[in-house]
Amino acid sequence: MSSSPARAGNQNQKEKERPRFFDAKAKAQCWEKADVVSGRHPERWRKDAAGNIVCKRFWNCHGCLCYEYDHIVPFSKGGESTADNCQILQTRVNRFKSDKEWVERAELEGFSCDVKFTDKELDVIEMAVYGNVIRPGNQCRCKTVAEMLGLHKHKSPLAACELPYKETTP
Repeated sequence: MSSSPARAGNQNQKEKERPRFFDAKAKAQCWEKADVVSGRHPERWRKDAAGNIVCKRFWNCHGCLCYEYDHIVPFSKGGESTADNCQILQTRVNRFKSDKEWVERAELEGFSCDVKFTDKELDVIEMAVYGNVIRPGNQCRCKTVAEMLGLHKHKSPLAACELPYKETTP
């Protein structure tokens, strides 16, 4: 038995009223409720639902620091595109989770990228992405080319970073 044209029209109207994607407000709230990475700037770094570190600038890409906004209850299973139904997930984890509901954290961790970054590596990545590093006790900025050539002294009170780090010998 097929549905009537009126019934099909009502279903299409319901789907149009139910947005598939999270709006900017829901994304901001979703980011805010994610765990903070200790010692890192919370507007730049968070942990996803599986405990993976992600960088805010790496949204919707495929690297180990990349993430997506995920429907906890999948959209295809009736989940709404609201902050309450949103979590950030490393892209790889989100793709493996797919349209599954209520996946345990241990299973999400099993989907995670195997690469774990050191603090020094995260500093270098942050420097490349933002042009500076902001963390307690280690705030610095990129040197300008003129500064590196000794042609200009920067007026910023924020010291230039010494990256890459110089290895110290005991």
